[in-house]
Amino acid sequence: MSQTNRPLAAALWMGGSIAGFSLVAISGRALAHDLDTFEVMFYRSLVGVLVVISAASLSGRLPEISTRFFGTHIFRNCIHFAGQNLWLMALGMIPLAQLFALEFSSPIIVALAAPLVLSERLTPTRLAAVCIGFVGILIVARPFGAGGLSVGIVTALLSAVGFAGSALVTKRLTRVVSVTCILFWLVVMQSILGFVCAGFDGHIAIPKLHMLPWILAIGLSGLGAHLGLTKALSLAPATLVVPVDFLRLPIISVVGMAFYQEPLDVWVFAGGAIILFANWINLRRDNVGRKVAV
Repeated sequence: MSQTNRPLAAALWMGGSIAGFSLVAISGRALAHDLDTFEVMFYRSLVGVLVVISAASLSGRLPEISTRFFGTHIFRNCIHFAGQNLWLMALGMIPLAQLFALEFSSPIIVALAAPLVLSERLTPTRLAAVCIGFVGILIVARPFGAGGLSVGIVTALLSAVGFAGSALVTKRLTRVVSVTCILFWLVVMQSILGFVCAGFDGHIAIPKLHMLPWILAIGLSGLGAHLGLTKALSLAPATLVVPVDFLRLPIISVVGMAFYQEPLDVWVFAGGAIILFANWINLRRDNVGRKVAV
């Protein structure tokens, strides 16, 4: 089947996705003053539970939710939960632009791990993309610079590893269960994990009135961002969508400069562009392979 090609509509959906991801970062920083990362994940996931169940009910997809492959769901959501919490931790340690640039390394990690997890072949093109992406990561992180490899950078890189692991397991799940089922167990399990981890010290902070808009914002914007990205990928090839996603970097840089007095860093832009180029090479090669196979 040929893929729909509506680049303008895809760009509009990507605009919503970029706005959503940016609002997640702003909301996360706003909540960090009053809640720890586990509490943020707990309340954010509760919003997700309400949204996913409501959407599934209205669309008649509730019967798609089942306990099939339950162990795989648990494994996937534990990895994703770890990645999300590490991302929220890094959010308060390093500039927003640096965090977003390092997050772009997640597809590179997926490409490297796919032969082990999904039995996909590591082609020369994919290996070259991984090497180029690694160069970009070094430029963004600058482990040999004056500041060295900070805790914030390591945390951000570990979050990218978590997102990559989650993506790999998700790809396996999409072969056997519906997206609705995956999203349902995602928000339910992350609510449980967030509650358990937040209450480990015997105390869970109750959100005050001024926190509620930020909790709703981080919950809804996160789901909306992924919806926009998924919808864009359904309307145009990934080789067109991913470069638009890179606009997240300059936009979040402006946000960081305007709201948090974070300086613009040319090396973050340069490294981020190299990581994007590596992702684009990988996607373009996959796209060519599919055309040849058809």
